[in-house]
Amino acid sequence: MRAALPVLGVLLLLSCSAAREDGIERIELWGLGREGEVVAQLMPEFHRRHPNIRVSVQQIPWTAAHEKLLTAHVGESTPDLAQLGNTWVPEFDTIDALENLTPYVQRSSSVDPADFFPGIWATNTIGEDVYGIPWYVDTRLLFYRTDILASVGYSEPPRTWEEWVDAMRRIDEAGGGNRFPILLPTNEWSQPILLALQQKSTLLNEDGTRGAFRGPEFRRAFEFYVSLFRQGHAPVLSNSQVANVYQQFEAGDFAMYITGPWNIGEFRRRLSPSMEGKWTTAPMPAPPGETYPGTSLAGGASLVMFKRSQKKDAAWKVIEYLSEPAQQIRFYELTGSLPAAKEAWTVTAGVAGECLAMTTAPLGRTCRTGARPRRVSIMRPAAARTSRSYGCSSSAVRLLRRSPRGASLRRSGRAACRPGASWQSSRNTRVGALCW
Repeated sequence: MRAALPVLGVLLLLSCSAAREDGIERIELWGLGREGEVVAQLMPEFHRRHPNIRVSVQQIPWTAAHEKLLTAHVGESTPDLAQLGNTWVPEFDTIDALENLTPYVQRSSSVDPADFFPGIWATNTIGEDVYGIPWYVDTRLLFYRTDILASVGYSEPPRTWEEWVDAMRRIDEAGGGNRFPILLPTNEWSQPILLALQQKSTLLNEDGTRGAFRGPEFRRAFEFYVSLFRQGHAPVLSNSQVANVYQQFEAGDFAMYITGPWNIGEFRRRLSPSMEGKWTTAPMPAPPGETYPGTSLAGGASLVMFKRSQKKDAAWKVIEYLSEPAQQIRFYELTGSLPAAKEAWTVTAGVAGECLAMTTAPLGRTCRTGARPRRVSIMRPAAARTSRSYGCSSSAVRLLRRSPRGASLRRSGRAACRPGASWQSSRNTRVGALCW
C-alpha cells in the first residue's frame, strides 16, 4: 500500500498538469429543477463559439438547492455559477457569497438592464449594485373562464376590486350555490401578500423584527381577502373541496384562479379541446385608487457568480450567452419558463398566443417582496435565541458563525438574520409601478 502512494501522487500531478496544459477553462454551473436538466442542451453552441471553455452542469432538485448552496458556501466549495431563485439573491449577498456583477454589466455589449423588465431586474440589485442577471421570470395572473364571466355580463376581465367582487356576486347568483367564483387555496401565501403589496403595505415593521400585519394597509388587504371566504365566493376547505384544479376548472366548479404563467402550458395540456376559447388570463385587478393593471409579484430565477470562482471572466461569458434572446427563446421552448429578456417575448408570446401575451402587462407592474435581510442584534445564547426570535434557519446561524461577513457582524455585535419566513425589506418605496 505504501509503495502505491508515490505512484498515485505522480498520477495526480500528471492529471493536474494535463488539465492546465490543454488550455481549457472548465466552468461548473449548478442548475435547479427542470431548468438544470435542460440547460446542458444549450451548451454545444457555447462550446462551438468558445472552444477553450467547457461548462459542466450539475442538476439539483429545488427541494435540496437552498441547503446545498449554503453548505457549499460554508465548505468553500461553491461552483463558478448557479441558478438562484431571485428571492434568494439578497440572502446570499448578505453572507458574502456572490460576486458583484456591476463592473461586468457596465462593460458588457450584450447584457443591458434596459433589455429586462424593470421589476425583475430590481430583484437582482442591492442598492446600486447588481448580483444576478435575470434568467427567466414569473408573476401572478388571473386565470378565468371567459364563458362564465361573459354569461354574467363581463365580456372583459374585471379591472378593479369593485368589479371583481361584483363579478363574483353575479356568478354566485347565477350558479345557485353549485360553483365558486374563485379558488384561493388557503395553503398558499402569495394571494394575501399580493393583495397587501397592492395596498402599498410594508411586510415588516420599521426595525425589521416583526411583521407589519397590524398596519392599516395590510389590514385593508387582509379584510378584503377574508371577505371573499365569508361571502362564500371562495371555498374555505379548498384542499378537500377542490381535488383537481384542472378538471374542476373545466367542470366550472370555480371560474377564477390566481396562479403563475408557468401554468399556462399545464392548462393547455390538461384541459380538453372543447375548452378552446373558453378560458384565458388577465392581469390582476387594481385596488381603489390604483390604476389597472394591479401590481403583481416579481418572481423567477437568476444567474449568479460566486466570489470564490477563479474563472470569473469565462463564467461571465456563460452568463452573457444564456442571456441572449435567442438562447432564452430556446430555453422557453425546452422548459416553458418565461424569458427575462424583453426582446425574446416578440417570439415567445406569438408562439404561446393570447394567454402568454397577457403576461407582459403584469411584468411591467411587478413588486419585489424585499430587498435585503435586516440586521438584528443577536441575543445570547446566540444560535438558539436568534433562531427562535427572528426565524433564522439553523443553517443561516451556522453560516453567520463562519462567513467573513458574519465574523465582522459578530465583532460589531450584530448579525444578518432572516425575519419571519422570508427575507423582506421593512420599507417599500414606490417608484413608478415598481415596489422596493
